Amino acid sequence: MILVSFCAFLLLFLIIGVISITKSKKTTEDYLIAGKTVPPSLVGLSAIATNSSGFMFIGMIGVTYTWGLSSVWFMISWILGDFLASILTVKKIQQASRQENIHSYGGLLAHWHGTDYRKLRILVGLLTVFFLIFYAAAQLKAGSKATSSLLEWSPEIGVLLSASIVLIYSVAGGIRASIWTDVAQSIVMVVGMVLLMFFGIQFFGGVEETLIKLSQVSPIYMNWMPDKSLVLIALFIFGMVVAGFTVIGQPHIVIRFMSLNHVQNINKMRAFYYGWYTLFFAATIVVGLLARIIIPEVEGFDAESALPHMASTLLPHILVGLILAALFAATMSTADSQILACSASITRDVFQNSPHNLAITKLATFIVLATAVAIALTHTETVFTLVLDAWGMLASAFTPLVLLYALGRKVLEPVAIAMVIIGPLTFVLWNHFGLGDIIYAVVPGIIASLSVYIVTLGLRMRSS
Repeated sequence: MILVSFCAFLLLFLIIGVISITKSKKTTEDYLIAGKTVPPSLVGLSAIATNSSGFMFIGMIGVTYTWGLSSVWFMISWILGDFLASILTVKKIQQASRQENIHSYGGLLAHWHGTDYRKLRILVGLLTVFFLIFYAAAQLKAGSKATSSLLEWSPEIGVLLSASIVLIYSVAGGIRASIWTDVAQSIVMVVGMVLLMFFGIQFFGGVEETLIKLSQVSPIYMNWMPDKSLVLIALFIFGMVVAGFTVIGQPHIVIRFMSLNHVQNINKMRAFYYGWYTLFFAATIVVGLLARIIIPEVEGFDAESALPHMASTLLPHILVGLILAALFAATMSTADSQILACSASITRDVFQNSPHNLAITKLATFIVLATAVAIALTHTETVFTLVLDAWGMLASAFTPLVLLYALGRKVLEPVAIAMVIIGPLTFVLWNHFGLGDIIYAVVPGIIASLSVYIVTLGLRMRSS
């Protein structure tokens, strides 16, 4: 019954993606950015489903399972940063993206102020492909953890299954198929998480009894604040606010904002985006807490497998299949977006002078997805680590440039290229020397990138 329910939902997602072909215009512009005609409700739900991903179902639940209630600061800080970024930049991104020659993230950064920064566009395209392939691999890996726990499949089967479904509807309908399936997947994700909350609380006899059980895990498990100094807590919160802000440095999410049908619909899009985001993030934390008392911590237990274990303990088999499908939905809604963003980067940014052939763009989609599958099958890092590293390197590379552009600053191409290189390099070095425990490495990455702009601006002013 688990398998039947799981397959039924996957078939639904596949059908929705394939049906999107009926709206396709058979052009590369439609394939990569849906003709910039997507209504705000679909953009909002698609963007947040893409943003949340397997990180929420696997990584965030694992973190809450381990940390306890203090993980709520992860949520508060991240959403606050995301909202600040939206207020400062999304309208400017939408306006800049209306130019006819912008169908990719690299195109956005290269042509924002009417410039034609070809070298910058190639570099942005290459970095987008490199980082997003690892990010997509993390999503495929997240899905395989669930099938391994609930269906006792080998990790390889879970990775290949999700990759196959993504390939079929992505090649068939491009970003329009991705957006349509994202919306269906976002609904299944919320329903699945709410069901786990309800059954988990009922398992212990109600809210009051559940809170008593949680308080018995450890003296600090239900503390609002982590068991750290105020300085470290402040640095952590600041780091997560910055991390949330760097949503504008994520090509696969920004492309959703670029596909919006009209700049006047941004507030409507935000209502769907942040309403869903807050509900789902909060539910994830509650489920992570419940998982800790339903599945007590034992040596060798993988906290990132808490959700599938919890589902199999609490739910009827047909609903376990729904939870498994919801988790798969979360991973696929991000993986497909990243694969298509890479396709846009390869065909529009890296090979700028090539003809914009739809068949070649679809071939790029296949090659990128095959590479992500290979990485997912050979790397052993946790989903949480893979996602934070990929997110952080993209953020360090692109967020400072997007912010400056949105504030009306024009950046010379050599300076922009230096910023895009210095940011992720600083991120890597910060983690290499073990400083990530002090503050999330995206903060020094962004500071270093902005410093390049400030120093060069000062030198230019002095020379003039």
